[in-house]
Amino acid sequence: MQGKNHFFLARLCGQAQRYDDMVPLLKQVVKRGGELSVDERNLLTTAFNKAFDTRRASWRIIFSIEKNQYKGSEKHFATIRGYRIKIENEIEEICRDVLDLLDQSLIPNASTGESMALYYKMKGDYSRYLTEFVSGEKHNRAVISAHNAYKIAAYVAKTEFTAAHPFRLGLAVNFSVFYYRILNSRDRARYLAKRAFDDAKAEIDVLTKEPDDDSILLMQLLCINLALWASSDSGEREGISCRNYMHLCSSPHHVSLRKSGTYHQGSS
Repeated sequence: MQGKNHFFLARLCGQAQRYDDMVPLLKQVVKRGGELSVDERNLLTTAFNKAFDTRRASWRIIFSIEKNQYKGSEKHFATIRGYRIKIENEIEEICRDVLDLLDQSLIPNASTGESMALYYKMKGDYSRYLTEFVSGEKHNRAVISAHNAYKIAAYVAKTEFTAAHPFRLGLAVNFSVFYYRILNSRDRARYLAKRAFDDAKAEIDVLTKEPDDDSILLMQLLCINLALWASSDSGEREGISCRNYMHLCSSPHHVSLRKSGTYHQGSS
């Protein structure tokens, strides 16, 4: 009964956009044990994503002030730096909370392939986020954690979701970004993104109904990333140009891109 009340209150906090209040309530829901319902799982994902996104947006502003704009006294500069570090510590705490919940409760209690794939993708995402804010051995461990989690998520997703399913495409977006930005494995990133796009397009081409808008959006993100990567890698590589990638996006199922800061699924 208490778990249901925690969930109800967490949902109420979400409606009031008090995402920091949602997190401890949903941690209690997880710690009761057992598999989460779809609604509980979605609310948990939303709560942590919002808590993380808010702080990363704040971090970017402070980082920009610290590096590019501020020309005041040393004392003020130290204050700005201290505030940036405070935000970084909060971000690390959020990531650790998510990873602890996944390792200790969510993954061990996952009873379906769908939930297993989602939790390992979540582990990959939050380990990847962590790599941006920690250094040294912490960074190395986060990189290994993200890589292993994404590989498991991709393996499970192939048996649970069709090639054009939004989850599988979103995983391909984030996994390819991990290869490109974190591992600097650019060829692997391009291969993964192009393969995911091609597989989804082949499936959509034989559909008798309109594909999901989210699937089309994610396919567009894949080929936009491919275009950006081709451009940043001297424009042409192995005979493939930015223009070639953008041509992939032309489709009778085209939908307008929603405004998005960066080309990841979920938290940017």
